[in-house]
Formats: sequence, structure tokens, C-alpha cells
Amino acid sequence: MREAIEKVLTEEVKPMLSMHGGGVELVDVSDDGVVKVKLTGGCAGCPSAQMTLVGVVENAIKAKVPGVKKVEAV
Repeated sequence: MREAIEKVLTEEVKPMLSMHGGGVELVDVSDDGVVKVKLTGGCAGCPSAQMTLVGVVENAIKAKVPGVKKVEAV
């Protein structure tokens, strides 16, 4: 599952976030489907970070990786 998540982040999410000066790093994937990520760059302190986390990161991962229940920022 971790490899599939990394692929989604690399191919879909990171290019989109980098256009706005931000990024995302995979921190952990739990056995129960919780993915922990760290928003970086412009995304780290952005007032819209929670919307980005759910609307971009979580939706992209859930659409491509079965078994992911939730994405959390750490």
C-alpha cells in the first residue's frame, strides 16, 4: 500500500502542490488505513491547508489506493 500511495503523491499530488510553492511528504501508513503526511513549503502554513489535505491529497489517494480510510497531517 505504501508504494501505491507514494506513486499517487509523486505523479498527481506533488506536481499540483508545487505550482503553488508547496509539497507533501509521506510520513506513515498504519495497518488500519490511516495515512499520515506532512505538508511542506507554502502548504505548511497556508490557511487553506486543511482544505488541501482533504480536497487534494486525501481524495487523490483514496481514488487510487483501496483500503485508505483517512489522511491526516502531522
